[in-house]
Amino acid sequence: MSGSGWKASLRRLPFYLVVALIVVYALTPFIWALSTSFKTEDDLFGAARLFPRDPTTKNYVYVLGDAGFMSSLVNSVIVAGGSSLLALTAGSLAAYALGRLRFRGKTPMLYAVLAMTMFPQISILSGLYLTVRELNIYGTQAAMLFAYPLFTLPFSTWVLTSFFRGLPREIEEAAIVDGATTAQILARILLPLTVPALVTTGLLTFIVSWNEYLLARSFTVTNPSAQTVPVAMAQFAGIVEQQEPIAEIMAAAMIVTLPLVVLVLVFQQRIAAGLTAGSVKG
Repeated sequence: MSGSGWKASLRRLPFYLVVALIVVYALTPFIWALSTSFKTEDDLFGAARLFPRDPTTKNYVYVLGDAGFMSSLVNSVIVAGGSSLLALTAGSLAAYALGRLRFRGKTPMLYAVLAMTMFPQISILSGLYLTVRELNIYGTQAAMLFAYPLFTLPFSTWVLTSFFRGLPREIEEAAIVDGATTAQILARILLPLTVPALVTTGLLTFIVSWNEYLLARSFTVTNPSAQTVPVAMAQFAGIVEQQEPIAEIMAAAMIVTLPLVVLVLVFQQRIAAGLTAGSVKG
C-alpha cells in the first residue's frame, strides 16, 4: 500500500471506530437477551457469562406451549395490523390534502397534527378509558383498534405529507388534462408512486402498535383473552413455582421480535427507498 493509501486509511480510522462502537452498543442487548433465552436457572443466577454453560430450549418449549401467549400473539397481529392499515388509509388521504391541495389554514393544521404526536399516552388515558367504556368495546381488540390510531395517525400523516409534496406536479396536471378525477389521480397515480413511503410508514406504525403496553394493559384487565403480547409477557409466572421468569421472558421476546425482523428483511429495499424518497424533489 502506498503512503497516500496509508494516510487515507488512518484518516478513516476514527470513522470506522465510531461505527464499530455503535454496532456493539446496538447489538449487545439483543445478543445478551438471545443468550439468556437459552440459559437454565443455575446459569441465570450463577456467575455472569455471555454464553450459556448448558444451553437449553425448554424456555422456548414453555413459551410456545402456553396457550395464553399464543392467543396474545394472534391478538397482536390483529391489533397491530388493523391499526396500521387504518393509520395508512386515513393518513394517506390527509397527507394528500395537506401536501397537494391549497386551502386556508393548511399550515396551522399541519402543525396541529405534529403537536398531537407530542402528547404522552398517560395524559389521555382516562379520557380514552371512559370513551371505550361508553362505546361498549372495553376488554376487546376493538378498544385498541380504536385507540392506537390516535397516536399512529398523526405520525403517518406528517411523514406522508412530505412525500406527497415531493411528487412532481406535472404528473398531476397531465392527469387532470386527460380528464382524471381527484380520486383517480390519488388511487392510480400518486399512491403507486408513494409505495416506498407507505411501506416504511406502515412498518413503523406496526412496530409502535406491536410494542404498545400501557393502553393494552388498561383496556384488557378484565379480559385476558384479548391481551396482546407485551401484556402477556409481563404476566409470565415461570416454569417453577415462585421463579423469576427471566429466561422465559427473553425467549418470548425473541419469538415476538422474529415477525418484525422478517418484515424488515422482506421490505428492506422499499424501506431504504422510502427513507430517502422524500428528500429529493421530483
